[in-house]
Amino acid sequence: MEPVRVITGRAVPLDRSDVDTDQIIPAHWLKRVERTGFGAGLFSGWWENEPDFVLNRREYKDATILIAGPNFGVGSSREHAVWALMDYGFKAVISPRFGDIFRNNATKTGLVPVVVDPDVAEALMRQVEADPTTVITIDVERLVVDCPAAAISASFPMDDFTRYRLVEGLDDIGLTLRNEAAITAYEQKRPAWMPTISLR
Repeated sequence: MEPVRVITGRAVPLDRSDVDTDQIIPAHWLKRVERTGFGAGLFSGWWENEPDFVLNRREYKDATILIAGPNFGVGSSREHAVWALMDYGFKAVISPRFGDIFRNNATKTGLVPVVVDPDVAEALMRQVEADPTTVITIDVERLVVDCPAAAISASFPMDDFTRYRLVEGLDDIGLTLRNEAAITAYEQKRPAWMPTISLR
């Protein structure tokens, strides 16, 4: 996982609430065995059937931040929802509220879930709708989201450990590898009679 300290970019306004993980990445996409390639299926139930869906609009192409309504990422626990958002190019999602499992999956993968007050989310949504060139900055180290065009500078909550993981680029494997020397030392002293697992 790459370190995530500051994200600066344009945003996509997804003015819908209660977006569940099946809407983020429909179930038929889950047959893939790779972790990549899910971006093509992101919100596919909508962009395939709604010509004016926001991801079909050229002015929002290459945006790296998604602004959504409340309760984003509710529903099933599929990690594919986070993979799809990241594979598409999003680095952060701004919403007044996230599904708990989605938020947890996001932070462990490097997608930043930014929880803001409903009025801040609404103001950002309207600003980006009115001017798709609007630039937003999310500072993970300071826990602040800035949008000068809308005169917005708002803090967002995140526990210290999650912020540390994002800033240092540590997924679960990275956290374990911090103790590689101790693990190696233990394995070297481990009695030969103890059971082992063959990796072949």
